[in-house]
Amino acid sequence: MDICLQAEKSSWLTNEEIRQALHQSVEGQQFKKVLLIPPDFTRFHSNAGLITNIYYHYFVDKCEVDILPALGTHEKMTESECKEMFGDIPYEKFLYHDWRNDIVKIGEADKAYLESITENLWHEPVAFEVNKILMDESYDLIISIGQIVPHEVIGMANYSKNLLVGCGGKETIHKSHMIGAVYGMERMMGKDNTPVRKLLDYGLDRFLGHRPILFVLTVTTAPKNVIHTHGLFIGKGRDVYEAAVALSQEKNIDFVDKGIKKCIVYLEPKEFKSTWLGNKAVYRTRMAIADGGELIILAPGVNKFGEDPGIDKLIRKYGYRGRMKILELFKENVELRESMASAAHLIHGSSDGRFTISYAVSHITSEEIKSVGYQALDYDEVIKKYSPDILKTGWNRMPDGEEVFYIPNPALGLWIDKNRF
Repeated sequence: MDICLQAEKSSWLTNEEIRQALHQSVEGQQFKKVLLIPPDFTRFHSNAGLITNIYYHYFVDKCEVDILPALGTHEKMTESECKEMFGDIPYEKFLYHDWRNDIVKIGEADKAYLESITENLWHEPVAFEVNKILMDESYDLIISIGQIVPHEVIGMANYSKNLLVGCGGKETIHKSHMIGAVYGMERMMGKDNTPVRKLLDYGLDRFLGHRPILFVLTVTTAPKNVIHTHGLFIGKGRDVYEAAVALSQEKNIDFVDKGIKKCIVYLEPKEFKSTWLGNKAVYRTRMAIADGGELIILAPGVNKFGEDPGIDKLIRKYGYRGRMKILELFKENVELRESMASAAHLIHGSSDGRFTISYAVSHITSEEIKSVGYQALDYDEVIKKYSPDILKTGWNRMPDGEEVFYIPNPALGLWIDKNRF
């Protein structure tokens, strides 16, 4: 039985309401071994930490429980991150997803299918690879936990993506990202039934449909860094995902009345340590920033480009040079073709000259920032005028009369100029 729990319009769910719904989703059933698959620290505001903790304590005295954070290409979570996000769960219960090595191929989408869903823009088959743990038959319940929110690669995050990308292998990750880049992220962000969504749902239905998977999906906001869970959707099929998408489109998409001339985006340092993650500031605002506008990214925690050392090297080598330049380099360079997710990321991270992008940093040099195609600012200098402690979410009028638009966390939404939509 599906559980679709939504708070009143101006409110949010209490922890006790969440706890009761989670218990209800599994009560009266017996399991021998349970696998929990939450997002990692980069989705801290999903409230998956609380949900994982509740499920863990429900099961720990009843059966064996393991936890596999859906890292994708991200770094392994540290013990301190696990403690902050998931509470008192022992660190040894967390398994590590090695996207390069710990995977198994479970199926494939053929060329004809890919051409049919991409308007004939993609002409290669895509293999579905997942962590071999997902196929371990000793698990009689797999709980996939995550947040529905607008996403640059797939349109709306989570559901099949949590398993096939978050716990996916090299080919699935690389090709799904590149398909999204070729099709065009501005055609997809905030929408269901995009080509990448169709691809991953195809893989879920055909090759993971026999696995005992229960989806637990949240819709959240985090004003002033406090998590508000507006909806909790639990079930085995796509119906709960679609219900969550509808609520997320209401809660996580902000239409602005006019194009933003200057946008200031803050990246929480514990959550954003790379431009690979921090470029959500670019993806999620690009549909709201006016031509000739300026994006300033306050990035006190950014100290590298890629979460993965190999990807970091490619970003440093090729940089954020615009869609057409990266597609040209993609055709000429084998290493980019072998790392399609990197090429897609480089396309996504450029404004194609439509607006300027400046990173205000503390832990990476200005020379490094400039070398990849961005403008560089000193964080301590910038916040003298644009302090995250003073700016309020949305429009701000500065003492000198300048108007700026401030976003405290780009991962939680999508901003669109309603006149361009």
